[in-house]
Amino acid sequence: MALFTNPIFLSAFASLFITQFIKAVISLFRTKAQSLREVFATLLWKTGGMPSSHSALTVSIATSIGIVEGLSSSVFILSLFFCLVVIRDAMGVRRSAGLIARTLNLLGKELSEKQHIPFSSVKEVNGHTPTEVLMGILLGLFIALAFTLL
Repeated sequence: MALFTNPIFLSAFASLFITQFIKAVISLFRTKAQSLREVFATLLWKTGGMPSSHSALTVSIATSIGIVEGLSSSVFILSLFFCLVVIRDAMGVRRSAGLIARTLNLLGKELSEKQHIPFSSVKEVNGHTPTEVLMGILLGLFIALAFTLL
């Protein structure tokens, strides 16, 4: 039961849930007629998009730990660097891999249609734009402040 009263856990859980909920709402407005299954998939599992739940979650954890445990604690330092790695990966490596995969799929589809060569598409991993990451960072920060200071 102590877990559900821990401000670090609560801010992490809330930041993940809130950002995924916002992402699902934005996705509903951007695309037409999605099934209920797609909405739940977005709410629970979708990567990429506005805002970055990875950034929100890791910033929320680092901020909460910094407030509760102190900025000089080893666990804060660990969470801070973990946060930086996750954000860098979301904005850099995953985004680049996703763009390359999308281009490869377009090329493969075109080649398949013109040359009748069988092609199976590769998974397109969705990364984040700097704006999506920034919004996730701000959400994570404010949610952590709300759960640890209020």
